[in-house]
Amino acid sequence: QLQLVESGGGLVQPGGSLRLSCAASGFTLDYYTIGWFRQAPGKEREGVSCISSSGGTSNYADSVKGRFTISRDNAKKTVYLQMNSLKPEDTAVYYCAAARPAYVGYDHRLYDYWGQGTQVTVSS
Repeated sequence: QLQLVESGGGLVQPGGSLRLSCAASGFTLDYYTIGWFRQAPGKEREGVSCISSSGGTSNYADSVKGRFTISRDNAKKTVYLQMNSLKPEDTAVYYCAAARPAYVGYDHRLYDYWGQGTQVTVSS
């Protein structure tokens, strides 16, 4: 069974850090582009960051540039999202998803597999 599982979410104070992990099972992660998306209550899902299958290309939404870093360890079948200088507006459920390697972007329709999400809450 093909599966993506996110972990690492939680409650953190403004200015704090979290590292999210996206682990794959049932398929070879290194074939896929991996994207991180988030959805806050009452808002549409938005793309946060994505990384190509080789890790050579990455992209960030303007709202997280300079604060978030995406990386991948294909040997461990895991993609990470390091989130620093967190703000209350980063509060959302974060999802990872896998897209075919030819695509690097945030069109969720082109992502074939999705995790269940992990909650990130930034609050004092």
